[in-house]
Amino acid sequence: MMEKHDLRAAISLAAVFSVRMLGLFMVYPVFAAFARHLAGATPYKIGVALGIYGLSQGVLQMPFGALSDRIGRKVMIVIGLIVFAIGSAVAASASTIDGMIVGRLLQGAGAIGSVVLALVADLTAEKNRTKAMALVGMTIGFSFLVAIVTGPAIAGWVGVAGIFWLMAALALAGIAITTLVVPAPPRRHARPEAATVPGLIGASLRNPELLRLDFGIFALHAMLTASFLVMPALLRGTLAMSSREQWLVYLPVLLVSVAVMVPAIMVAERHGRMKAVLVGSVAALAASQLMLAVGGPNPYVLLAGLVVFFSGFNIMEASLPSLVTKTAPAGSTGTATGIYSSSQFLGIFVGGVVGGWIHQAAGTTAVFLFASAVAIVWLLVAATMRHPALGYHGGRVPATARRSPER
Repeated sequence: MMEKHDLRAAISLAAVFSVRMLGLFMVYPVFAAFARHLAGATPYKIGVALGIYGLSQGVLQMPFGALSDRIGRKVMIVIGLIVFAIGSAVAASASTIDGMIVGRLLQGAGAIGSVVLALVADLTAEKNRTKAMALVGMTIGFSFLVAIVTGPAIAGWVGVAGIFWLMAALALAGIAITTLVVPAPPRRHARPEAATVPGLIGASLRNPELLRLDFGIFALHAMLTASFLVMPALLRGTLAMSSREQWLVYLPVLLVSVAVMVPAIMVAERHGRMKAVLVGSVAALAASQLMLAVGGPNPYVLLAGLVVFFSGFNIMEASLPSLVTKTAPAGSTGTATGIYSSSQFLGIFVGGVVGGWIHQAAGTTAVFLFASAVAIVWLLVAATMRHPALGYHGGRVPATARRSPER
């Protein structure tokens, strides 16, 4: 059980992360249907608009982290949330697809992900850090579940522009939580391992186990973004459901996926089966995309594919952040989480841009085939990972493990 101070820090920072991600996830199931009515919209530009948020996020994660080492974590979180709120207002007011692209680019420029994770490390004792990171990851996962279900319903009530205004309001709520609730440790107590150290970037990029995790989060969000470019139209065509009604599909699908996720995570953590669960989840993600590509017009295959996809997605989203902090060598947690966060958002960008281009050039089925190809490559990468339960101890890689990796 975490001490009171550590628990407060983890919960408050999870809340900051979640209020920002809630609105971003809400727009996923309704964006493609909405954006096609904007002036100048094409499938490719819709993909750019959905994914370009990830480009500015990915590029700016490391600079935000480095600046937070100099001027303070909370200061950079507040600055990032202000930029995010401005971008949300621009997107809410956009009447053209190009205006939407600018708004989404500005939203992404509020790149606070690595700063939040670094502050979690600053504020928690080493023995509680993995638990705190896991709590943040699970909260983000819960935000995703809530957002995917409520997004279509809220869009039906206030429109997609209203969701963007809601994002701006949630950013202001995040600022209030950061300034009033999140603890602020004295700068002299900031933990060096939480900092983004430029000199350690090369070492992190040469660490094969960290690279596997970075590629994993990149692939996961590339698949998610590409899939949601075509998913609303597939649900509309196969199940005759408008975008406003599609929450009736997402709700039971996500409930089933959570029922799958919880025991899977318990087995992985308690019985040292993390590698088996991770590899199995990636295989499930690949299978789900093939099911959607081949059997999407069949309602039963479509629903089964969604359950399999979200089960795998939720397991990975809850597991990967904790694994990064366990895997990072002592003293390089901040650098490792910065690269990890950048990889996640660059995956959003690639999924949106490549998915949009493929959709315009070859149609819906080709988008799912692209996502399945990404998952298959990820499966090959994950299959060679070292067993996390045996290879890592509190963020340190034993010399024996480095010399004799367990395959």
